[in-house]
Amino acid sequence: MKYKTLGKTGLRVSVLSFGASSLGGVFHVVEESEAIKAVHTALDLGINYFDVSPAYGGRRAETVLGKAIKGIPRDRYFLSTKVGKYSNPEKYGDDTLDYSPSRTRASLEKSAELLGTDYFDIVHIHDIEYQGRKYTESALNGGLEALHELKREGRIGAVSFGTYPMDLWRRIFTEYKIDAGLVHNHYCLHDTRLLELLPIAKQKNIGIINGSPFGSGLLTDCGPPDWHPAIPEDRALFRKAAEFCRQQDTSISKLAFQFSSQHPEITTTLFSSSNPEAVKHNVQWYEEPCDMALVAQVQEILKPVLNKDWNY
Repeated sequence: MKYKTLGKTGLRVSVLSFGASSLGGVFHVVEESEAIKAVHTALDLGINYFDVSPAYGGRRAETVLGKAIKGIPRDRYFLSTKVGKYSNPEKYGDDTLDYSPSRTRASLEKSAELLGTDYFDIVHIHDIEYQGRKYTESALNGGLEALHELKREGRIGAVSFGTYPMDLWRRIFTEYKIDAGLVHNHYCLHDTRLLELLPIAKQKNIGIINGSPFGSGLLTDCGPPDWHPAIPEDRALFRKAAEFCRQQDTSISKLAFQFSSQHPEITTTLFSSSNPEAVKHNVQWYEEPCDMALVAQVQEILKPVLNKDWNY
């Protein structure tokens, strides 16, 4: 495993990092024992950065990850969670958004309890565009100041956002003081707009965490979950691309992962899996060169949806 410094955070993170959304059953039903094995497999393969959120399965992901890392020396991994978005595990999409300082502190206390830690290396303010951006300004002001205060108190190491819209990322990178950014679904086979943020990230030494190499399930043979906003015509394009990859004796998942994770200016790529074998495959895929000729062919198939905004 290779390691790079994540901007001004100073953290030497593995080039592949582990997102715990799958542990919360976000994509499919999860067997807890297998999910715990997936975390241990990632650790054994040298992955040292793990990210989670209270929004993943109504804190189920934090609970499972907490069980997985219990007893493992804290210096073996870096840990981040998120604040601001809280989900109902019984009903997908039933989210509460609250970026107030009091809720932020209370949320981190609960996350710390479930994860068995008293310190987070990074905390991301989560999904500030949801519910018609009604809470965006609250997140950018009260929520962000709350994290800076927690950083000054030594409770957290780095301040970050984890969100989707590119216009918000440009605003955040330009106008606000942050240490890192978890940018998801913007450096994968069908969307490369993360590259637009790299110059200012380099200038300000903001650490880039590249999330969702599989396009939230679009770039897999199984296809995306039901909640994904892609319309039937778009889903058909991704199925066509997946079939084309099979005809070339490979998989769209492999190609997508290699493409997303191998850009030299991206510090770490965050993937999620509750399957130990899939974790192994991802690490193996990273170590093989990406077939850029095949990438060009697949991107031609996906041309109608290149850099398309999805209403997550």
